[in-house]
Amino acid sequence: MGTASVEESKKRPLVFAYYVTGHGFGHATRVVEVARNLILAGHDVHVVTGAPAFVFTSEIQSPRLFLRKVLLDCGAVQADALTVDRLASLEKYSETAVVPRASILATEVEWLKSIKADFVVSDVVPVACRAAADAGIPSVCITNFSWDFIYAEYVMAAGNHHRSIVWQIAEDYSHCEFLIRLPGYCPMPAFRDIIDVPLVVRRLHKSRKEVRKELGIGEDVNVVILNFGGQPAGWKLKEEYLPTGWLCLVCGASESEKLPPNFLKLAKDAYTPDLMAASDCMLGKIGYGTVSEALAYKLPFVFVRRDYFNEEPFLRNMLEYYQGGVEMIRRDLLTGHWRPYLERAMTLNPCYEGGINGGEVAARILQDTAYGKNYTLDKLSGPRRLRDAIVLGYQLQRVPGRDLCIPDWYANAESELGLRTGSPSAVTAENKSLADSFYQDFEILHGDFLGLSDTLSFLKSLAGLDALVDSPTKTGKHTIREQKAAAGLFNWEEDIFVARAPGRLDVMGGIADYSGSLVLQMPIREACHVAVQKIHPSKQRLWKHALARQQDKGQGPTPVLQIVSYGSELSNRGPTFDMDLSDFLEGDEPITYEKARQYFARDPSQRWAAYVAGTVLVLMKELGIRFENSISLLVSSAVPEGKGVSSSASVEVASMSAIAASHGLNISPRELALLCQKVENHVVGAPCGVMDQMTSACGEANKLLAMICQPAEVLGLVDIPGHIRVWGIDSGIRHSVGGADYGSVRIGAFMGREIVKSIASKLLSQSLSTNGRYPDDSEEGGVELLEAEASLDYLCNLSPHRYEAMYAKVLPDSLIGESFIGKYTDHRDPVTTIDKTRNYGVRAAARHPIYENFRVKAFKALLTSATSDDQLTALGELLYQCHYSYSDCGLGSDGTNRLVQLVQEMQHSKASKSGEGTLYGAKITGGGSGGTVCVIGRNSLKSSEKVLEIQRRYKAATGYLPILFEGSSPGAGRFGYLKIRRRNPPKQN
Repeated sequence: MGTASVEESKKRPLVFAYYVTGHGFGHATRVVEVARNLILAGHDVHVVTGAPAFVFTSEIQSPRLFLRKVLLDCGAVQADALTVDRLASLEKYSETAVVPRASILATEVEWLKSIKADFVVSDVVPVACRAAADAGIPSVCITNFSWDFIYAEYVMAAGNHHRSIVWQIAEDYSHCEFLIRLPGYCPMPAFRDIIDVPLVVRRLHKSRKEVRKELGIGEDVNVVILNFGGQPAGWKLKEEYLPTGWLCLVCGASESEKLPPNFLKLAKDAYTPDLMAASDCMLGKIGYGTVSEALAYKLPFVFVRRDYFNEEPFLRNMLEYYQGGVEMIRRDLLTGHWRPYLERAMTLNPCYEGGINGGEVAARILQDTAYGKNYTLDKLSGPRRLRDAIVLGYQLQRVPGRDLCIPDWYANAESELGLRTGSPSAVTAENKSLADSFYQDFEILHGDFLGLSDTLSFLKSLAGLDALVDSPTKTGKHTIREQKAAAGLFNWEEDIFVARAPGRLDVMGGIADYSGSLVLQMPIREACHVAVQKIHPSKQRLWKHALARQQDKGQGPTPVLQIVSYGSELSNRGPTFDMDLSDFLEGDEPITYEKARQYFARDPSQRWAAYVAGTVLVLMKELGIRFENSISLLVSSAVPEGKGVSSSASVEVASMSAIAASHGLNISPRELALLCQKVENHVVGAPCGVMDQMTSACGEANKLLAMICQPAEVLGLVDIPGHIRVWGIDSGIRHSVGGADYGSVRIGAFMGREIVKSIASKLLSQSLSTNGRYPDDSEEGGVELLEAEASLDYLCNLSPHRYEAMYAKVLPDSLIGESFIGKYTDHRDPVTTIDKTRNYGVRAAARHPIYENFRVKAFKALLTSATSDDQLTALGELLYQCHYSYSDCGLGSDGTNRLVQLVQEMQHSKASKSGEGTLYGAKITGGGSGGTVCVIGRNSLKSSEKVLEIQRRYKAATGYLPILFEGSSPGAGRFGYLKIRRRNPPKQN
């Protein structure tokens, strides 16, 4: 504006350059309303858009409107009216906005200068903000979502090689002055300053009565407007879809399409707001335009969900909040089962009473800002704002509720390196229409897959099994043998039950669980899925060898358990297992656990089946269940084995959950976890505590399960504060709870407990006076402590100060098994046996759970303390202490020690000390002797970069690229179970 005064400048019309995203008409229609108000105020508006001209010219007839037909971004590419193709969206954006970026910027800067633009407005084209900055022109975005939010999920799920797109978009947005935010908004942390405005809604031109008169529709006719963004091509609309007395107005129908008599085709340039206001309800997909106008005109909205567009949940929440929405299941849309939804819509009373003049308000803000009015706070630099965006993004991912599909933001390891397999979000582009095709194959009779895409992938894989019977082929996931066995597993005319259970990351507690400690455990993203079919023996599809076995016995069909386990090649085991269920019986009673262990140990390649089939025996022995039908069972686990993240617990919990569901057993998550521990302790023969099974069964996504293992008292769920993040880094050294080191440390801890009890008993007898009276109060208190310690059930009930005062110096470093038995008889652990010839470490094994229990309590308390560097330092120190206590017990390993050392080097480097700290601590997890290291750090970009640097350094030193574990998912109890049925079962061979 040069040296002209503000008053003089106000007399001069302004020139606005208004960029419109290529995603759908909704953006163009709301731009129309803002642009119209700017033109009414006397300003020139140059609209840069790929939308048809009539969208603008039908509403704005003014020489001040200039249209420039240019597409600078593609939005989201849709495979059909209801499905976004995420990989295609990323590739199209790369082709449209990334590859030609330099020429786009040069062209736009030159064009902005040529029209002498005063101000740039973007809805919500990222590169427009950068072009404005390069041209020295201020810019503002007007939107309810931003493309960094949308594409971040696409990158993680479908195209990690496009991860730079999200960075670039967020950086572009960081150049704008502020965000004018529309209602129904998504998280948009890339914008530091925000101004909220009312709904932007197009005005009405005609009344309801006028529109109906023009269309020849009487007031006695119920009208539904079908609005799917102009993409209903190929849908076959039938007369019987509508109830009697209804008429459907169809938007965007092709000219060649013939419609039934109760469907009316609308012109392509028909003015939708007038038609909506003249209708009784709308049937369509959710978008900003449809939702805002439905709310404004109080029009009930029957909506069908779209796949993979993260704007939708937020708009849907707003629609349902104002009692304006009814959700229709997609298969009911496609099969014409419309009547109940339309009738339900007619009973709604939408209650939105908010403003609908957002276009006018936004235009006034734009004008005032262009004239020099300051609406913003003191802005930080672009890079700082981008960093804030990332930190806030991490906090937002913890918003509860599955519908708020907040993606893991920019520094997610999956998007950085593409290393993750089996994450709930790891759906490939080839599976982009999984949900739609699954519903064509199956119907869900019970349950909800909670939006978990790993579950959806598993369900869809079931549908393809029958096609593999005649032509199995090796894929990247399963071997030919696995495929062929799975293909012949189920009878498709019978119901199938599906359960899901995640692995867990041991944040604190570890090997102190069997000593009664408080533990803090987080369920991870990776999970095990199990599909079970209970079926009469005469209907079971038996494998040839199992059928031959029955025929040899000459008894006719008898109950058989058949199991297929995917991933056999990864662990060198057989992919299938089968047994007659009568093998679990001696007469009418279940066999002993000892005989079961011997049964599964006969063939090392099939020992794995104890984790799965063992659940059947435990249900028989502990609950008295008798299995008179056959059981077919498919196990598919994405929890990697031998990494210390409880792959075994996830298999046990998923297997028992599915079997219980198929047999109508109502078992609480806690009870189920305890039963699964019996599987591992008594059938498998691994002496684990209960925390693994409890976390897999009772855990919740993005929370720590707090539990006192005495034996399994869940205290509740602990939130991980938004500024803190937890990672797991795999050392590549195989971990096994059944390993000798873990068992010997456990035996040493139980030996220590018996020695403590013995010492306490002796001290107690010495403290009592001859007449049974206490000399004074202080001595009485000491005697009470000794009484408790003489009958100690759990080592963790002994406080560290009492241990140091009374027992630390008298506990032996180690004891030969025979010596211990000779003096104390038994260590009283029901799941381990003392080897008389072995030397067991006692002092370190007993000290660890006593101090670990204290450390876990301190860790839990610190999580709720004030946010500070001291808080993070203290949390990290507790992890380090735990790690070295493991090492004292003999449960360390070179790999885990190296990873912890790398974390320490990162933490104490000059770069970390000079600025904000990033990583603060690390520890070995679970049973130790290898496996995964838990790392805690600040929830920031720098922390993620440090973790990736540790991953690279570890590979350089060892040749092994560690798996990163991050993110979380719900436990089996929260998931429940699915009951599914094949729609058109193929003929059985």
